[in-house]
Amino acid sequence: MTFEDKYRLSSHAVILNAQNQVLLLKATYGAKSWGLPGGCLDQGETIHQALLRECEEELGCEVTIEHLTGVYFHEAYQSHAFVFACQLTENQVITLSDEHSDFKYEDIDKLSKVQQIRIMDCINYDGKVASAAFKSS
Repeated sequence: MTFEDKYRLSSHAVILNAQNQVLLLKATYGAKSWGLPGGCLDQGETIHQALLRECEEELGCEVTIEHLTGVYFHEAYQSHAFVFACQLTENQVITLSDEHSDFKYEDIDKLSKVQQIRIMDCINYDGKVASAAFKSS
């Protein structure tokens, strides 16, 4: 990498409900796709600080970080994504920002293969942080 290269880091939360469905947010920008809460780190932030800030901004509530479960390189975005197992803090109500139009809890088997891998790594966390690289198709 050279000094002028652009490279991103992001932090994302896997939040499950009692039925083992994962919380997804529908973006109001780009392809308007569904994804995990979280986003890019701001300059000077740690991966934990970014996750807490992004969840507060996007969900309007606090989350509790349990542990880092995976680090994934996504060639399409030239980015590493840090994925954490998280819980909504008790009695929190989701209030979306203008970055998202909707939220839902979705069955894991209905997600893309990449999302399934990241979420199953989180669910099956055994104390070792998973790592994978996803190439552009």
